[in-house]
Amino acid sequence: MPGTLQGRDLLSIRDLSREEIRLILDTAKQLKQRYYAGERVIPVLKGKTIALLFEKPSTRTRVSMEVAAVQLGAYPLVLRKGETQLSRGEPIKDTARVLSRYVDAIAARVYSHKSLEELAAYSTVPVINMLSDLEHPLQALADALTIEERFGSVKGVKVAYVGDGRNNVAHSLLLVVAKLGGHIAIASPPGLQPRSDVVEAAQAAAEESGATIEILEDPREAVRGADVVYTDVWVSMGEEGEAEQRRRMLRGYQVNEQLMSLASSRAVFMHCLPAHRGEEVTEEVIEGPWSIVWDQAENRLHVQKAVLALLLSP
Repeated sequence: MPGTLQGRDLLSIRDLSREEIRLILDTAKQLKQRYYAGERVIPVLKGKTIALLFEKPSTRTRVSMEVAAVQLGAYPLVLRKGETQLSRGEPIKDTARVLSRYVDAIAARVYSHKSLEELAAYSTVPVINMLSDLEHPLQALADALTIEERFGSVKGVKVAYVGDGRNNVAHSLLLVVAKLGGHIAIASPPGLQPRSDVVEAAQAAAEESGATIEILEDPREAVRGADVVYTDVWVSMGEEGEAEQRRRMLRGYQVNEQLMSLASSRAVFMHCLPAHRGEEVTEEVIEGPWSIVWDQAENRLHVQKAVLALLLSP
């Protein structure tokens, strides 16, 4: 393995330098090549146990993290919140300190980013963000890998994100594109634009990498000439009480054939899934020639193997 991030937490793309992101992506590419060469198990984490703590339901994250651990020789221990004493009021700090005595790393999918920060503050083993309300760093790293596979590099590629710009995926995507020197335009209605502190962090990274950032309202302006058109669900887990209001706000932000026609001739469509066809994206787009969402979903496995290997292998 080239280099190491051994012992680190990964809570945010902000935690990673451009060189460290590059290390993760290059390691993921190597592991993917070995995977397709028939080397399905590379036991660099043999004997290690990784706790996978889930407050939220999951398909891609749970399966890809479990498989990633197994393919590296580790044992994935899945813990749903309802199966732990967290559901009966045990403080997160107590759970963190106990789990640290049993396992080699904790990966958590939580509602509140503050819960993740508390978990990391009291854990003595690496903590990995599998999704919080603020960020989804593993998804953004897989997105960067997917873009590089298609275009050779993120640098110079225009990424247009359309829809809820205040969600975890938009925040992490904004940061990773800014750190890698791409051009990103986020189109969202007022009230659903990215958090100002995330935008400021992305702008600071862009000054070093040569990236450009646009925060817009008009989805057509964002998509015009874009190489990547990206969207996510309009109502994330935990926001069901705002569903109708969000649908009204985002009605004009659907990614459809008309919107895709404004993108570049080489444009691709990306979505972190699950997708609500007929809402944020039409069937024709997600099932059409633009779509690379299945490559994107697969790359979660390879990126997460790289993250686990680099954080936990000597």
